Amino acid sequence: MELRKFVTSEFVFRNGARFLAGRYASNLGGEHVFIVTDPGIMDTGLLDDLKSSMDDEGLEYSVYHEVTPNPRDHEVMKGAEVFEAEECDIIVALGGGSPIDCAKAIGAVASNGMHVREFEGVDMIPVPSAPVICIPTTAGTGADVSQFAIIMDTERSVKMAIISKTMVPDAALIDPETTVTMDRELTAATGMDALAHAVEAYVSNASFHITDLNALDSIGIINRCLPVAVSEPKNLDVRESMMLASLEAGLAFSNASLGLLHAMAHSLGGKLDIAHGEANALLLEHVMDFNFPAAKEKYSKIAGALGLESASRDELTGYIRKFREDIGIGKTLSDLGVTPDEIPELAETSMNDPCIVTNPMKPRVEDVEEIFRRAL
Repeated sequence: MELRKFVTSEFVFRNGARFLAGRYASNLGGEHVFIVTDPGIMDTGLLDDLKSSMDDEGLEYSVYHEVTPNPRDHEVMKGAEVFEAEECDIIVALGGGSPIDCAKAIGAVASNGMHVREFEGVDMIPVPSAPVICIPTTAGTGADVSQFAIIMDTERSVKMAIISKTMVPDAALIDPETTVTMDRELTAATGMDALAHAVEAYVSNASFHITDLNALDSIGIINRCLPVAVSEPKNLDVRESMMLASLEAGLAFSNASLGLLHAMAHSLGGKLDIAHGEANALLLEHVMDFNFPAAKEKYSKIAGALGLESASRDELTGYIRKFREDIGIGKTLSDLGVTPDEIPELAETSMNDPCIVTNPMKPRVEDVEEIFRRAL
């Protein structure tokens, strides 16, 4: 068996884990905490819970909430300026994938004195950041335990993949209670994001036994629990299960990487600012169809995790399509504003994304164009 590394954050998984943030910040040597969140979280009681946790430990804190979905490079750079101006020494991210990715990138910029664009690619961060603690409030991104941060380069309209062990947070406080305020649409989109992570990690050409265990279990949980989470948003039991699925998918893709699906979703997000989870949901069945000949045995096991016995290629992709439609994601890329004229540029950008390296099937730009056309 090939020796492989498996990198992850320290994590606590339980209801109420968010209240441990102050203790963790103190134990990591923090004195002035830089809280990164977004405007949506500002309107909930979660930020108050976090502040109380800091107060209990006698910690100072500053709050930075200028983070948008698909976080921008200038938001990272401004955050790093505020981090330094406030003389902060530790970062706590509270929110979904956008605040968490932004927080991780802020830490890298602050510790290296470089522009965030210089970190694009694999292992491009020379100096690790100040400690980062993450409190995820969605069940899908896996950003709280991963080596990835995805940041929009606004000059090129490209979503940059920053991949480095220095991006792995020091601690993740995974608290299912934080997800009960998500509406049906966000629950569905983030859940499909987790499914996309698990599927791509499982068929990745960098996968191995430990990532496979996490990915396959995540797929089964999502299949059973996401429809219930969408229809019963206050059901804490299924919220807990979806948080576990998100965690397992995050552990899997952080260590096995991703594939063509995420390369294409990043392209859509960069050029057209389409929400990442929705882009993944609309492309998943089409990328699975393309990759199927290169990973038949693994797709057969995915079918088993979905409760399908000896599913054919068409049956498996049809199941994925019906699954997303049943949870309310019935749009096409055309519905989101994608036009045929934009496909060549979207495909070319996809081909330059580092996620494509671990795709089980080596695509040509013509293949990617055809997948985009099928999803219109």
